[in-house]
Amino acid sequence: MKATIDRSILNGKVFAPPSKSYTHRAVVISALSDQTTVHRPLLSADTLASVKACKALGAGIHQENNNLIINGVEGHPELADNVIDVANSGTTLRLIMAVSALCNGTIVLTGDDSIRTRPNTPLIRALNDLGAEVFSTKDNGTAPIVVRGPMSGGEAVIDGSISSQFFSALLIACPLCPDETVIQVKGELKSRPYVDITLEMLKTAGIEIHIEKGIKQNLKFIIPPNQSYSLSEYTVPGDFSSTSYLLAAGALAGNGITINGIFPSSQGDAAIISILQDMGADLIWDKQHGVVTVNKSQLHGINVDVGMTPDLVPTLSVLGAVCEGEMAIENAGHVRFKETDRLNAMTVELSKMGVDITQEPDRLLIKGTGLHGAQVHGWHDHRIVMALTVAGMVAGDTTIDTIESVDVSFPGFFDVIQRLGGNITINPSIQT
Repeated sequence: MKATIDRSILNGKVFAPPSKSYTHRAVVISALSDQTTVHRPLLSADTLASVKACKALGAGIHQENNNLIINGVEGHPELADNVIDVANSGTTLRLIMAVSALCNGTIVLTGDDSIRTRPNTPLIRALNDLGAEVFSTKDNGTAPIVVRGPMSGGEAVIDGSISSQFFSALLIACPLCPDETVIQVKGELKSRPYVDITLEMLKTAGIEIHIEKGIKQNLKFIIPPNQSYSLSEYTVPGDFSSTSYLLAAGALAGNGITINGIFPSSQGDAAIISILQDMGADLIWDKQHGVVTVNKSQLHGINVDVGMTPDLVPTLSVLGAVCEGEMAIENAGHVRFKETDRLNAMTVELSKMGVDITQEPDRLLIKGTGLHGAQVHGWHDHRIVMALTVAGMVAGDTTIDTIESVDVSFPGFFDVIQRLGGNITINPSIQT
């Protein structure tokens, strides 16, 4: 599908969408527990992939009103009757790879074209080191992935520079192993806040994880064996990653936008608020009541390290295109391993809109030269589409394709923007 976007002035109040990251983890952890009610989950294409995968492993899951009722497997996932298809969800693939390694038998996981290009070698090696037999059918670390368990635990070392999801997967699965597990992080753990989210939720579910710092600040996770999950109820918080597009839209095209349901949490992408404030945005966050208000502002460029916040890169790229001066988005090499190479995608598409943007292996350099309308490609990537939509509301006369990809993380995105006054026309008859 395509969207045509013209210049817009936004105004009104909305609720932040529920967190995709927390919903994934809530579903998988609940599936390993007994019975859990998950309140206000995000039901998007990605999180529904996790629901489907957990059902395949024996969990009973159904929706009641705005809740998920999950009857879990109590630490003993079952063998799936068929191949588990994770669609476009990298989080589902990684988490379920590790959970599948707990089964006594063989499970095969695959996904769509994008998933079948994403790297998993560090997690494959770690699961093999911990007693499972795991391999890529293409022998290159990409899906389809074959997992033969059960794994027993032990020691594994993982490079921290590619994906924090490898660590979250092991932290969720390994407490159920019969032997103690030690996970050593090699180098810097990129996207560390996502691991902090996992640790926060594991603690809530009664799981014990010990953290030690080794030589050169390398982290070590020590996981006691034979633990059990106990999560009877959980409420999913608002999502800062998805809210970043609403905040950026408010700062670039807003005449008073209020976003409710934004409370402090372990989400690294909460940094978008301080980044916007550092850029000069007229933004106030009432943390106690979870309310953010933002207005159109004159922004100036800054340097931003996104080592811990890779999902903000598309949003920051658009902000940099409109601000005064130069914006540098640094420590971003791992962003090339997302649904698409987002450094390249944003460079290509913003260049079409007249932006002076340069990509380097590990960063983007953007001069705030303004935007003009163009026909741009969404790369079948939800974050690229939402960021370019914000750019289109500033530039006007912009058409974006592959907009159906927003269903991955923010199914109601275009409805929300239109309710706020976004001048957007959706053409559902055009397939891309």
